[in-house]
Amino acid sequence: MVKKLEAKPTVTIRGVALFQGLLSPGEQVRIVDDLRDVARDAPFFRPVTSRGQQMSVRMTSAGAVGWVSDRRGYRYQETHPEGGQWPPIPESVRAVWARVAPGARAPDSCLVNFYAETARMGMHQDRDEADFDQPVVSISLGDDALFRIGNLTRGGKTESVWLRSGDVLVMGGAARLVFHGIDRIRPGSSTLLPEGGRINLTLRVAR
Repeated sequence: MVKKLEAKPTVTIRGVALFQGLLSPGEQVRIVDDLRDVARDAPFFRPVTSRGQQMSVRMTSAGAVGWVSDRRGYRYQETHPEGGQWPPIPESVRAVWARVAPGARAPDSCLVNFYAETARMGMHQDRDEADFDQPVVSISLGDDALFRIGNLTRGGKTESVWLRSGDVLVMGGAARLVFHGIDRIRPGSSTLLPEGGRINLTLRVAR
């Protein structure tokens, strides 16, 4: 069980708080086990952009609403693309939010992205949520990922940091709408996932 004590960031980059190594190996295993239940009830799918381009990540969600993308655009909806409600956010995941964002409202959506070794995520903002006063909390599990942090507008200088299994990021306050993305994965850098790859959980207050 993740400890309930409030955590302190180890480093802050452009206002983004990074909690390096926050989750112990045992806590990481517990979350991965809980995510298997999520994926059983809401299978991973590969989204497409509004222009019909297939994304390189596979995703699913947990919570009252899930994030989806198709030719109709990016949005939150209450049902999985193949039908059925999203499963609840596991308590092991909610506990991480409580530790790094204790003053925020409880999250109602948890996006689960799976990155194979060739997957990427282009620079983007998280701006489909109704209340930008609430943070976005990101949990890294599995292989290392090179995370790039930009600015509040597209373009300009950026900074990058390697995210490792058990790291947690918080984008809030003035950094809530910074552009960010994943440039590459470091295959084989973690043994957490038996077949390799990286899982990223993004907790949000969507509504």
